[in-house]
Amino acid sequence: MNERRKSPDFLNGVPELVLLQLLAVRPMYGYQVVQAIRQATDEVLDFGEGSIYPILHRLEDEQALTSSRETVAGRSRVVYRITPRGRERLQESAASWNRIARAVSRLLEAEGGAHARPAVAG
Repeated sequence: MNERRKSPDFLNGVPELVLLQLLAVRPMYGYQVVQAIRQATDEVLDFGEGSIYPILHRLEDEQALTSSRETVAGRSRVVYRITPRGRERLQESAASWNRIARAVSRLLEAEGGAHARPAVAG
């Protein structure tokens, strides 16, 4: 039985970040984005089309992406491209993610990390 893993709550915003990063490298259609996320993260991140397409549409509405219908491998596809606004958003999101990741890493590594006993307020 192929059981879908539920994404942890702390991954909010991550699908948008990785989607923008991938589209900054090259234009892609939606299913390509889903597959590229899986491949680029060794399947650690596995967001289905049901979560990726709404993000693509929202980012297009917010002018962070543009799309055009193109023929790819003999099939008509909607291909997405990042815009200058999208690149700015990517830079801001990546900087925020890096700050948060460093802070969480410091916390987990401090004084034994997850195995350390919490301080008791006295």
